[in-house]
Amino acid sequence: MDDLPFVLRAGVLHAEGVPLPVIAQTVGTPAYVYSAAALRVAARAFRDALAPIARKQLAFAVKANPNLAVLRLLAAEGYGADIVSGGEMLHALAAGMPASAIVYSGVGKTRGELAAALDAGIGQFNLELEAEGEMLAALARARGVCAAAVLRVNPDVDAGTHAKVSTGRKQNKFGVAYEDAAAIYARLVTREGLNLRGIAIHIGSQLNDLGPLEIAYRRAGALIRTLRAAGHRIEHVDLGGGLGVAYRPGDVMPSAQAYGAIVERVTRDWDVTLTFEPGRFVAAAAGVLLTEVVWVKPGASHPYVIVDAAMNDLARPALYEAFHGFEAVVPTGQRMTANIAGPVCESGDSFATAREIDLVEAGDLAVFRTAGAYGATMASTYNCRALVPEVLVDGDRFAVVAERVTPEAMLAHQRLPFWMGEPVTPRRAA
Repeated sequence: MDDLPFVLRAGVLHAEGVPLPVIAQTVGTPAYVYSAAALRVAARAFRDALAPIARKQLAFAVKANPNLAVLRLLAAEGYGADIVSGGEMLHALAAGMPASAIVYSGVGKTRGELAAALDAGIGQFNLELEAEGEMLAALARARGVCAAAVLRVNPDVDAGTHAKVSTGRKQNKFGVAYEDAAAIYARLVTREGLNLRGIAIHIGSQLNDLGPLEIAYRRAGALIRTLRAAGHRIEHVDLGGGLGVAYRPGDVMPSAQAYGAIVERVTRDWDVTLTFEPGRFVAAAAGVLLTEVVWVKPGASHPYVIVDAAMNDLARPALYEAFHGFEAVVPTGQRMTANIAGPVCESGDSFATAREIDLVEAGDLAVFRTAGAYGATMASTYNCRALVPEVLVDGDRFAVVAERVTPEAMLAHQRLPFWMGEPVTPRRAA
């Protein structure tokens, strides 16, 4: 996907029909800005690429962007939700996604979360270990219901992605070992209260090569044949997500059409309902992080462009050495080579080193591109900084869809123990 909804018009960067300086003046910076058009385009591109698959379920990976407005928009596009926590379940339900269209993944589901999901009537549990299946069966029996579930299998396939977003190698914490899967399945399928109906597989995020996916899917196909030969009913297979997007200029990523072709070729004789869990592919290019330049500070080799966004607002560069394009909102055509950093008191609060960028000065607005996935959802209040707000643009209108959570609001949630007295109210200057 590309960033076409964020384009220059009359020399000013717009989000669809809205000039970004208008949003900055209204909402302040830093702020995430999402394009409804870009979300729809990506959601439809993924869905259309899977048109040959007759029986399928699309479940947006809520962890990529759990904003209520984003989820509501995707629900209207026919997407359910892939969740990994009770909190994500609440977001999906509040957005209007049917409980039956929710798939519960995640390696650390608690007893309370499993019970709440059963009570909500979610459509499928992706079991990560045998003990989880035993617990789910017991909880379901106590409620007089039968929980639909699949067993997540670790195929031991290296996705070739960053180590911190790899999930399909045997060293990773996810799923049961491939060689143990058939025996675990045979035990769990007998448990009253559990409707074990298939398997799940997911090998990682930001995949830039479809080869490992095809290997993993073929291993899944072999396991399906083994399980059926043992007399088990296999009706659902969750193929996960992970399809990558272009972050750097010149990145060539697999298309949704190429992915769909592999799925159709590998799974055509499986006779199952397939579940897909796209997240980044749908949301990444639909968002930017809008920021203001605070200082341009001299450096030993290159100047430091200090912006008001920081690692607590966009954690990916600090976590994964991730690249996000940086562009001036009102570019002059002049360029500079600079380091880009935020105000957080950590050397790791760095977005770029010795990068050629638009020439900017203090007070200029800029954006970090491709920030609609794993952006605001990973934000924190480190250094007692405000929690970044989120804005949705649709055509020539925009709305704040997540308020800025100020330090004053955060302080209101804290309490002193009774033996310390009351907080001191800061005096206002005369």
